[in-house]
Amino acid sequence: MSAFGIGINSQSTNDGEIQGNQLEIACACWFTSQKRAIPYMIKFIDENSEMQTVREIKVIYTEPKNYSGIPSLEYTCEIVINEIRHNVKLIFFMHECKWIMTFL
Repeated sequence: MSAFGIGINSQSTNDGEIQGNQLEIACACWFTSQKRAIPYMIKFIDENSEMQTVREIKVIYTEPKNYSGIPSLEYTCEIVINEIRHNVKLIFFMHECKWIMTFL
């Protein structure tokens, strides 16, 4: 590694494709003073065509991703739907301002 930073950004710039079924969601976020977005509520249409609202969201960790070259933020979370806990990924596509959810 040189003093000019060559080789410091050698991680993969493509995280491949998103695994699992993708549900489009609406997501409400709280923004911290450090400019971090933290999801606190999501809404989506379930398999019975009913609107679900989820307010119990525990963010486990967040990391930046590039799916097929598209920059995004991925939130690994635990949510509660109808009193059942689920592990999910909430993915925010920054350029499109679009959210999706996948179940783990």
